[in-house]
Amino acid sequence: MAIYAISDFHLAFTTEKPMDVFGEKWLKHEEKIKNNWLHIINEEDTILIPGDISWSMKIDESMMDLEWIHNLPGRKIFVKGNHDYWWQSISKLNNLYEDMKFIQNNHFSHGEHAICGTRGWICPGGEKFTENDNKIYKRELIRLRLSLESAVKEGFSKFIVMLHYPPSHDKKEESGFIDILKEYNVEKVIYGHLHSVSKEKVLEGNIGGIEYYLTSCDYLDFIPIKIL
Repeated sequence: MAIYAISDFHLAFTTEKPMDVFGEKWLKHEEKIKNNWLHIINEEDTILIPGDISWSMKIDESMMDLEWIHNLPGRKIFVKGNHDYWWQSISKLNNLYEDMKFIQNNHFSHGEHAICGTRGWICPGGEKFTENDNKIYKRELIRLRLSLESAVKEGFSKFIVMLHYPPSHDKKEESGFIDILKEYNVEKVIYGHLHSVSKEKVLEGNIGGIEYYLTSCDYLDFIPIKIL
């Protein structure tokens, strides 16, 4: 019953969005994900997928992409990415498949751990941060706290958090997200969003008692990483 993570699939089975325009590494990337997944992951495992799941704009257009994930082994838990425009009613999403769960102000459990999260946003102090960004940033802080509080109310004290955006910028400075993570003694944080990024700019490893993982599929060479 291990926990794995991998994100930023950018699937496009019903849309014209080939990922290999971003480099040869992305050529047939969905086949790489599937082959590695089938080699590593069992039905009893849980896979955390922090966003940018499908390029589709509407839920009906995304169904082939979601079905593709559904047909892979394991229990899958998602948070929304900045490109997941198809993401609609959370209750509708959570009724699609028994093995696929979507987080939005809620949480799911894995043994003694609660899996919490939100999309996140770019953080103050980064380049081009605007007043409009600040409004979204503050809203995402509220959503992260709501997700964690939903777990606290059910008696959980051990937390793994999923974010799509990193909880800091490339200077790795403190942020409201990190403040909340510390407040709730979160053990592990997984995030995606970043592509073609150097390791020097990645928030990774144990920092201040929290273990951080960047799980963008290209960063992981399309191989799910074991989290727990």
